[in-house]
Amino acid sequence: MLRSTLVAAGLALAFAAPAQADRLLIERAQASEAANLPARGQSMAQVEAKFGAPQQKLEPRGGQNAAWPVIHRWVYPEFTVYFERERVVDTVINKAAPQEQGPAPANRG
Repeated sequence: MLRSTLVAAGLALAFAAPAQADRLLIERAQASEAANLPARGQSMAQVEAKFGAPQQKLEPRGGQNAAWPVIHRWVYPEFTVYFERERVVDTVINKAAPQEQGPAPANRG
């Protein structure tokens, strides 16, 4: 009886950590929906005017041919903004910790 109780307690602990991490990620995703983030279609100038200069502007990717538009990425402390040419196409929340799954889309505006 004691052994089965210990096994059950061990299983409960093993599954508690992922549930807590999932809950944290879900709570952050829900908070990001209400957060003030760049919206799809905004220009680079609009984003910079509202949020200031990014911490980092990553090297553009794509553009090798007409079918592959140039994608720019601007990194802010809490989120990363993806631009196709000069317009926002997506914003994602940055990971809070290395164990957190993501980034996941934060804004489908």
